[in-house]
Amino acid sequence: MAMARTTVVKKSKEMEQCIDDCLDCQSICLETSMSYCLEMGGKHAEPKHMRLMLDCSEICQVSANFMLRNSNFSTRTCNLCSEICIKCAESCEQFKGDEKMEACAQVCRRCADSCQQMSKMPMTEMSMARTSAAETSAAESM
Repeated sequence: MAMARTTVVKKSKEMEQCIDDCLDCQSICLETSMSYCLEMGGKHAEPKHMRLMLDCSEICQVSANFMLRNSNFSTRTCNLCSEICIKCAESCEQFKGDEKMEACAQVCRRCADSCQQMSKMPMTEMSMARTSAAETSAAESM
């Protein structure tokens, strides 16, 4: 489902994958909660479950944005994103036999794994990407 993006700053393959996973998760959680769970009603639309799906959608968007702009805080947002994605997956998995909820849970788990991996990335690697971009920008302006 990931759309092709034009990249200005070179990122690691793992970071690119994590960004894609976050954007996929953001999309499926938002769409599933608003277009499916609300229509299904009952347990699907319970406030705790809906809040968790919307929290997951939001933190995935924030994490992707932080990585896209090489924020110093992206490892921390990825750690929180991983935690919330796991909780969201668990919530979605309570609907046994529901293909849409199982698909959402699967995407959440994939995002959680990617974000967990990114949260362990040393800040020096992220700083190197920012430094390289700053050096390139400075060289181009001369």
